[in-house]
Amino acid sequence: METVDAIVVGAGHNGLVAANLLADAGWDVLVLEATDTPGGAVRTAEVTAPGFRNDLCSAFFPMSAASPIVRGLGLEEHGLRWRHAPEVLAHVLPGNRCAVLSRDVDRTAASVDRFAAGDGEAWQALFAQWQQLRDRLLDALFTPFPPVRPAARLLRRTGTAEALRLARMLTLPVRRFAEERFSGAGARLLLEGNAAHSDLSVDNAGSAVFGWLLAMLAQDVGFPVPEGGAGELVAALVKRLGDRGSLHCGREVTEILVADGRAVGVRCADGDAIRARRAVLADVPAPALYGKLVAPEWLPARLVNDLSGFEWDSATVKVDWALSGPVPWTAHEAAGAGTVHLGCDEDGLAAFGAELARGRVPRRPFLLLGQMTTADPTRSPSGTEAVWAYTHVPRGSVATPSALAGRAAAIEDSIECQAPGFRDRILDRYVQGPAELADHDPSLVGGAINGGTTAIHQQLFFRPVPGLGRADTPVDRLYLAGASAHPGGAVHGGPGANAARAALARNGIFGDGYAALIKAANRVVYG
Repeated sequence: METVDAIVVGAGHNGLVAANLLADAGWDVLVLEATDTPGGAVRTAEVTAPGFRNDLCSAFFPMSAASPIVRGLGLEEHGLRWRHAPEVLAHVLPGNRCAVLSRDVDRTAASVDRFAAGDGEAWQALFAQWQQLRDRLLDALFTPFPPVRPAARLLRRTGTAEALRLARMLTLPVRRFAEERFSGAGARLLLEGNAAHSDLSVDNAGSAVFGWLLAMLAQDVGFPVPEGGAGELVAALVKRLGDRGSLHCGREVTEILVADGRAVGVRCADGDAIRARRAVLADVPAPALYGKLVAPEWLPARLVNDLSGFEWDSATVKVDWALSGPVPWTAHEAAGAGTVHLGCDEDGLAAFGAELARGRVPRRPFLLLGQMTTADPTRSPSGTEAVWAYTHVPRGSVATPSALAGRAAAIEDSIECQAPGFRDRILDRYVQGPAELADHDPSLVGGAINGGTTAIHQQLFFRPVPGLGRADTPVDRLYLAGASAHPGGAVHGGPGANAARAALARNGIFGDGYAALIKAANRVVYG
């Protein structure tokens, strides 16, 4: 039987981050990927016209640029190069009005001030607060739960009074958060539109933290893209791993092998069994790990029961286009933005979220649109533009070719309203509904792109179910390394790094004590 120190199931970015960190510690690591290509949702392909490089899912990477985990890997030394659009983001409103979010805070302030005098100064104050909190907050976010030391440092920085107000802010719906700080629609929509990158409505509790975090990162690190395509980020991770670990694509794992409550290896679809001396790390959704890869007999009954209530995030419909020229925006400020939000004003965003919550396909889709050649000129031939847009739909609602075609047409209608002549510039298109997204990455179950809802009831120690909020599972030496684990979705490497850290701790000098502590904690949580 082939034997290695650690097996990583899944070569998404989290799996590759985990493999790199274990290889850095001198471990012999084997990564097994079911599909023919590594990267999961971080992939690039020519799916429209020749010479157009389209990102199949993830496209802009503020969380990667800010993540101490990704930055610590030094991927620039392995070929990664970041590129930026002239402006980070624009929210287009009817009447040719447009709010612009720039890496230059003064430019952002001037844009929102045109909607309401005084909002520019309020925006600068919000960014100044972010700069005070930034490093300690990011450390807390990317530290295994509970983040005792980073939280203590954050508290010392803020003081009790400010910490209480920060805690309240993190629980607010983003619409309420924005209304408390800004008078005009410009600044409010920049926050609310960024919150809609999650699956939460602008009126959901806890949505403020997503809008605030992404808007502040936009001011801080921008929304960068890898030169040449999102797949170049994965290529850098694979290159960094090099011959210190092995990556096998087209090799599906069908079972985690467990003996005496301990993960000892995996079985592949071809029947081969591979032994893991130290750890098995699973970069898969929680429902795929518990009860499928791991037999229920090895799991606490309460965990299995809780998993029946696991909530996926909304499904997604995405369209990529090859355009003969730039998008002909009537709001000219949108032309220089890498990311564009359109289709909804403030009330429209609230209606969009409410219709999703009711299981209805929104009449007016809120769109997130990427102008990739604007951000990275290598993405398409000179004078052309590689563009994508996506919107959320209720799970199971776009299940036929005709339904998918109808939603794609609605997306194009919405763009055409703000950019007359858009359709005339389409050379080719590539449409992905929930089924197509899951075809290229099985972890995008039903078109869910965040590994489970980002709602407050499934975050921190509630992610993926009420528990420890850690990568450790009730099976010794088995670790959940995918986006279903804290700190959740987006390309930041947090779940993968947390899984690697847990595996290293279990195999360290105090490993037996660590295992006993985790076992006792699980006994308390699961009974």
